[in-house]
Amino acid sequence: MAPVNRTDQLPRLLPGTAATLNLDEHLARYGPLPLRPAGDLIAEVRAAGLTGRGGAAFPAGTKLAAVAAAAAAAARPRAGHRRRTAAAAFIVANGVESEPGSGKDAVLLARSPHLVLDGIAVAARATGASRAWLCLPADKPRLAGQLREAIAARARAGASSVPVLVEAIPGGYLASQESALVSWLSGGSQQPSFVPPRPADQGVRGRPTLVQNAETLAHLALIARYGAAWFRTVGVPPEAGSALVTVTGAVPHPGVLETPLGTPLGTVLAQAGLHPAGGRRGTSQHGPARRPQAVLAGGYLGGWLAWPDAADVPVSAAGLRRAGAALGPGTLAVLPAAACGLAQTARILAWLAGQRAGQCGPCTHGLPALAEAFAQIAFARPHPDTLGWASQLTQLLPGRGACYLPDGGAGLAVSALRVFAKDLRWHASHGPCPPATAQAALDARAAR
Repeated sequence: MAPVNRTDQLPRLLPGTAATLNLDEHLARYGPLPLRPAGDLIAEVRAAGLTGRGGAAFPAGTKLAAVAAAAAAAARPRAGHRRRTAAAAFIVANGVESEPGSGKDAVLLARSPHLVLDGIAVAARATGASRAWLCLPADKPRLAGQLREAIAARARAGASSVPVLVEAIPGGYLASQESALVSWLSGGSQQPSFVPPRPADQGVRGRPTLVQNAETLAHLALIARYGAAWFRTVGVPPEAGSALVTVTGAVPHPGVLETPLGTPLGTVLAQAGLHPAGGRRGTSQHGPARRPQAVLAGGYLGGWLAWPDAADVPVSAAGLRRAGAALGPGTLAVLPAAACGLAQTARILAWLAGQRAGQCGPCTHGLPALAEAFAQIAFARPHPDTLGWASQLTQLLPGRGACYLPDGGAGLAVSALRVFAKDLRWHASHGPCPPATAQAALDARAAR
């Protein structure tokens, strides 16, 4: 059967049904993976402008080039030796997805496993890697089994290019952080580490290591097939391509969507059933149609945006950052009208404080202090000194830890103080509003 090229339309990453594509169906949809020289692959990815879809939005071509250069340097003959050493690089495909509410990587891996495995093959060829780990949360044994079967099917068909080991990663919010993954796979603890060195120079077992999100690797496979010009036919300069987003909360149809980067937030949420005028068509778990009050963009380390004021904000890393939020791992949580945003933020900050690694001052002391201040703001009548202390902490925490946890917590708090300023005045005058003590609209404890 000749390949059916459906690459001129969305979705690019997911099949049209919820069924898993087997290897034959995958090849029929996308065609065979071309064997391009390593240098050409990296140049094409750079020209495409692909950025990481795991949260940091770092240029994928730059990361590939750094690992390839470090691996080549490690493989050169040392003084007094004639032979080159074995291929030095490793690949870590990050599908751990520890962000509460995010489901994009699990959906992608369940429905298009071979696209991610193709991406691992592309990355291995570009960097000279000799081995790869596909990392998943430990609480998804069924998905792990499906992926092992997909890897076995490729081996039977002679389509394997690099050994891939499916690795179950224990839970915890920091489990998917890049350096924490490297530490765990090297036999260490699940703790982020200060940089340098970066994994590209010294990663798993001391070797140059490419750590890339599962969705990013799937995009690599598409770029290898269809090229940079095709990839850039959607998106907005300089952020090209599409992205998977997980929409949750007060919408009739929560789930994972694929959207071109730069699409207005209102347009994306309309795909989940949110009416462009701000209400909702039909009903949802939150009852009759009422206008939501805010959207949490970018996950628990992102930021709040007032609704419907933010309907025209572009869903892109730069667009959401300018608005005071983040793209992060592509999560959009819609807060219903009958909820207290300050209480929701207090619950999230308390949860984040419990996820800290405990090795840096901003997390060990600062994040719990910020969570406590927000608890006073949300569930008591805050003293002006409490508000001042919370504001001061948001300036003290960023830029001082081994990971982005304190920075993200501070950013979340800043956005809450801005977006829920009217509620803040009520709390300061009257104490907690009735919704503050109600059940959480976005439960921080329901992490998966």
